[in-house]
Amino acid sequence: MFFRWDWLRPVLTAPIVPTLGPVHPHALTVDLFEDTLRAAVTDRSFLHYDKDRRWSNEKDETVLRGDVVHQPEHTLIPTLNRRGRGTVKVFAYGHRNSVVDEAAELAAKLAAVHDAVNARVVRPLGPETDSPRGTRIQLQDFTTRPCPDPGGPVRPLTDWPAAVQETFAPYAEAMAGDGLAFLHTQMQAGRCGPVLAASVEDYIVGAIGPMEVRPDAIGCPQLMPQYFAVLPEARGQGLGRVLWRAAMHWGQSHGAAYQLLQTEVGGPSDRLCQSEGLTSLGFSHTTRA
Repeated sequence: MFFRWDWLRPVLTAPIVPTLGPVHPHALTVDLFEDTLRAAVTDRSFLHYDKDRRWSNEKDETVLRGDVVHQPEHTLIPTLNRRGRGTVKVFAYGHRNSVVDEAAELAAKLAAVHDAVNARVVRPLGPETDSPRGTRIQLQDFTTRPCPDPGGPVRPLTDWPAAVQETFAPYAEAMAGDGLAFLHTQMQAGRCGPVLAASVEDYIVGAIGPMEVRPDAIGCPQLMPQYFAVLPEARGQGLGRVLWRAAMHWGQSHGAAYQLLQTEVGGPSDRLCQSEGLTSLGFSHTTRA
């Protein structure tokens, strides 16, 4: 075993694992970190519980296992993402602020070694962090309270009349920046689960999906992350909240125990999740090296 849990556990201020992203606290074990090292041995391989394997046959990001720094008070785990012109990230686990400087130095060095254009430092921060920045990790626990069907103009896209379904393409293109064009491509190829869509006056104006439940690293069913967007001209009518609640109802009724969401601190989705009573598990702050 490479990692010492008595060194690593005290500095895990937020449940973030390199190449895997946020995980449920109940699944946060030394085995997850060990698994990422084993996956790095087989180039571009997925772990069976990796949420990204539903989008591709090859993993873009792998741990640079030979460059991991593992010490009693801090751990630095570098990864290389081959997408585009290449990105090296160093995940900096430690309570001292100096860990960021050490991670930035390592990221810059490894970016040069691997001819990667981008060098980044990812700093997990605890939920008690003052003036949080970056991405908030939020937990929706389906075992603690019911998630009723909110009603409203939301249903699976395939349940809308054909003429309404045809308006999804221009909607998706308009919201390409939120990932909806990519989602539409996956839908057309039959590679993902159902998508919930909101229609106003026979036009799709919002959507959330795909809706899929898969087991996590310890076999607990989780609702997978979704793409989620409402057209700017349709905002302010509560459609985003109805869509989100419809997705939570779908997840609970299909056996999910929880969902993890990542929201930009202070953004619309962040405010929505906070107002819906989700639990904050911490933050992920990424900076240039």
